[in-house]
Order: sequence, then structure tokens, then C-alpha cells
Amino acid sequence: MIAIDVEGMTCMGCVKSVKNALAKADPAATVGVNLETGRVEIESAVPRAALVEAIENAGYDVKA
Repeated sequence: MIAIDVEGMTCMGCVKSVKNALAKADPAATVGVNLETGRVEIESAVPRAALVEAIENAGYDVKA
């Protein structure tokens, strides 16, 4: 599992945007998002860097 902390998610629309971005990067990924903590957990064979890039391209910041 890959855990990524995302900043800027404020609503369920944001959650949907992040999930959609990750689905484009890996359609087979399983994605869980905790809106309160900003944590995104992904089961994916795609490298973490590509998933981070997909989230950032969707307009969100990833905590280091």
C-alpha cells in the first residue's frame, strides 16, 4: 500500500477529483481517501512518483 498525504482537499468533490486522477494513472488501483486527515491510501503497481504526479496535476499539493 502507498500512503500519500494530500493538502487542499476540502469536500467530497475534491475526493472525487483525486480518485479520478488516480484512476487515470492506474485503472486497476484501489483507492481510499480520508477527507479529515487528507490521507490517500492506494493499492497499485504504479510507482509512487507517478501517483503523486497525478494528484498534483489534479491541482492538489502532496506533503513531503
